[in-house]
Amino acid sequence: MNEPDLNLLIALDVLLAEGSVASSARRLGLSASAMSRTLSRLRATVGDPLLVRAGRNMVLTPYAEEIRERTQNAVFEARSILRPSTAALNLATLERSFTLRTNAGFIEIFGAVLIAAVAAVAPFVQLRFMPKPEKSAKYLREGLIDLEVGVLGEMGPEIRLTALYRDKFVGVVRKGHPLEMDGDITAAKYAALGHVVVSRHEQGTGPVDALLAEMNLQRKIVSMVPGFPAALAVAQASDLVALVPATFLLNQPGLNGNSGEARLFVFELPVKTNDITISLMWHPRSEADPAHRWLRQLVLSVCREKVPG
Repeated sequence: MNEPDLNLLIALDVLLAEGSVASSARRLGLSASAMSRTLSRLRATVGDPLLVRAGRNMVLTPYAEEIRERTQNAVFEARSILRPSTAALNLATLERSFTLRTNAGFIEIFGAVLIAAVAAVAPFVQLRFMPKPEKSAKYLREGLIDLEVGVLGEMGPEIRLTALYRDKFVGVVRKGHPLEMDGDITAAKYAALGHVVVSRHEQGTGPVDALLAEMNLQRKIVSMVPGFPAALAVAQASDLVALVPATFLLNQPGLNGNSGEARLFVFELPVKTNDITISLMWHPRSEADPAHRWLRQLVLSVCREKVPG
């Protein structure tokens, strides 16, 4: 019987996910010429061009779009069959690498505790943290990660999730800042100060600005930085005001029962913002995996112990 080369299925899955010969080659560790030859074999096998030129880019053909999800599911099913059975999960001998997509703040607050909790019962399990510059369901759908942490957003109806904890925004200035000395923090005083804001897309405005606008007030934005840790660092070393989630302060010296001298003054915002629900998300293909289920429960326990209620 002339059986097809099933290795082509893996290459097909990557090509359909990346939509590019060059990026597919990088992901598979192949040369661009080797990837091009693989695409030629796939075209001959399935009888469709799969990827066609559109200007300077490549796009999927209608047939490629049609089989994209089926191909992805087939590859994951095959890998699941060939993986050693974990029906009777033995954490002491489990050898597995899990990839979590989170922001830098989550790693700073929960990373060390989570790594220690894993190592205590599963010494051969590795945690790999991937940066999260934007919200996207792609990484879960394509199996590039095991878990994602963040605000739900537009992740798609199939994504599974559980709430880890609730967070809220607070204002932060350096210890000894005039705002701390004042004591009465009104919306007008808050808006008039210089602000450092977190913005990954150069917008610089958010719900706080909308609430201030209702009072005919506008923040004076002096600087924009790409993340909350950077905003805290700038606020600590200047007279600028930072706006950060409260959980980003859990490990700060002198705050939340931590030892050391407080370097920051934290205050409630003079406008009322909604709380934020931080969730743990995964793809349904991992729902019944015992090792994956164990890790999900561990992440949940670590977060809820660190952020009770």
